[in-house]
Amino acid sequence: MYIELSIIIVNLNTKDLTIGCIRSIEKEAKNISFEVLLTDNGSNDGSVEAFKKIKEEKYWKKRFTLILNDSNTGYAKANNQGIRRAKGKYIFLLNNDTVVHKEALQNLLKFVKNTPDAGVVGSRLLNIDGSLQMSCFNFPTITNAVKEYWLGQKGLFEKFAPRGKDPVAVDSVVGAAFLITPVAKKRVGILDERYFAYFEDIDYCRQTWKQGLKVYYLPNSVITHYHGATFKKLGDESIRWRKLIPSSKIYHGFFKHYVINAILWAGQKWQKIFQKN
Repeated sequence: MYIELSIIIVNLNTKDLTIGCIRSIEKEAKNISFEVLLTDNGSNDGSVEAFKKIKEEKYWKKRFTLILNDSNTGYAKANNQGIRRAKGKYIFLLNNDTVVHKEALQNLLKFVKNTPDAGVVGSRLLNIDGSLQMSCFNFPTITNAVKEYWLGQKGLFEKFAPRGKDPVAVDSVVGAAFLITPVAKKRVGILDERYFAYFEDIDYCRQTWKQGLKVYYLPNSVITHYHGATFKKLGDESIRWRKLIPSSKIYHGFFKHYVINAILWAGQKWQKIFQKN
């Protein structure tokens, strides 16, 4: 049976959110040949039992693959487990803390079919209150660090979201709703499993651009994102930033990681002194 879209979801002790995501797909994936591949990363909250029940439902019997890990293997590796078993032409990485809106999936497919240079496409994300969620990045280069923290060009190191209604090419989109085209999968491959959490999405986008393809933000594909529900379980907010450090060193390389952080630190210090004076 031909499958057009493989939706890859990873769960870790967020059963109710994941079920909500699955039900939204069930409601909105009309007229699409699709499958869901769900990797559970060693949950102990009853997630597995709940997913096994869903798998037996008539609607899901031929559409649902459950992959079980004994422990938390990390976000990139768990997604890759789904990608490797996916049968669909297009791969859609979807965070489990999301709700799919009407026509979100259909509009993604319509866009990539008519955009040959698309490698990755990100949906427009909304917060729970319906406000726009920032979901695009400029690449965090040394040049951009200098421009923002020493030359005053604001916003180069902050997430943003284009405000118009038209598709926009951007450096990178976040991995919460992340469609990978067949040509990107062929040229770039799967996610880099050196990243346990964070930076795997921006790294994939960087590789996509290097392969001569583009990354797009698609405003008419709308998805609500609870944002960080799983990662909130991984540590206190005040120390969670430390989890970025290993991935940053992989992404930038050891030397560039420290150069960029030195630029940011010195620039922030200088700005504080300037503001006081």
